Amino acid sequence: MAERSRTIWNGTISFGLVYIPVTLHSAANEAGLDFDWIDKRSMDLVGYKRINKMTGEDIEKENIVRGIEFEKGKYVILTDEEIKRALVKSTQTIELESFVSVDEIPLMYFEKPYYLAPNKSDKAYALLRETLSKTKRVGIGRIVMHNRQHMAAIVPDGPALVLIILRWENQFRSLSELKLPSKGNAGLTQEEIAMAEQLVAYMVKPWNPKKLKDTYVEKVMMLVEEKAKTGQIESVLDHEVEPDNPAGAEIIDYTELLKKSLKRKNTGSTKKALN
Repeated sequence: MAERSRTIWNGTISFGLVYIPVTLHSAANEAGLDFDWIDKRSMDLVGYKRINKMTGEDIEKENIVRGIEFEKGKYVILTDEEIKRALVKSTQTIELESFVSVDEIPLMYFEKPYYLAPNKSDKAYALLRETLSKTKRVGIGRIVMHNRQHMAAIVPDGPALVLIILRWENQFRSLSELKLPSKGNAGLTQEEIAMAEQLVAYMVKPWNPKKLKDTYVEKVMMLVEEKAKTGQIESVLDHEVEPDNPAGAEIIDYTELLKKSLKRKNTGSTKKALN
């Protein structure tokens, strides 16, 4: 069952001197299966134990510290206070730093989508959506969620704006780790290439993700439903708390704000606007 939409983050998108109050909602449900470990003797849930990997002995919580491996087998130990000081400060503004064509972003960078909904400012929301649609551009900025900073793209999608978390470039492994055929024909004959092109042309179809389903999940869930008919199902209460949802003040004269934004860009001003 799809989970109900809830506000994950609320704040504003900074678009020149225009501020767009928005709320962020998950756009995808996890499709995988979440198996729990259970003690078959008592049907109790099994948790993860803190053990020493070398000795197998249990370790008390106060004896566990955090370390980062900077060389093979060598670690730097960090205290909780040091980690806390390094955390990114929370901000409620996504400042768009540039606009690019979506075709410029390699598919590998796309990580997770979220829906953006207007927060008592439909006109400002529509202004950014229509501008991105007409210019065929996406906005690039940063968002801080759960004490982590993410690169993000804001993309128009029909009536909605979608925020897509992007991977940082340093998250990718180097291709030098892989043994890849040299770029070019790599010993292929023209006949082989021509035949492969014909096969691709024959298999071209409109994009239809509904035809592709996770059959493994479907089969396991069918088995779960069959077994549930003969057993008892325990319900888990949802104790989620809705976050505060302060509304930003709607800016009325967008034409004037856009003129001022363009003027600032033309004069090379670097002074930031205050909300």
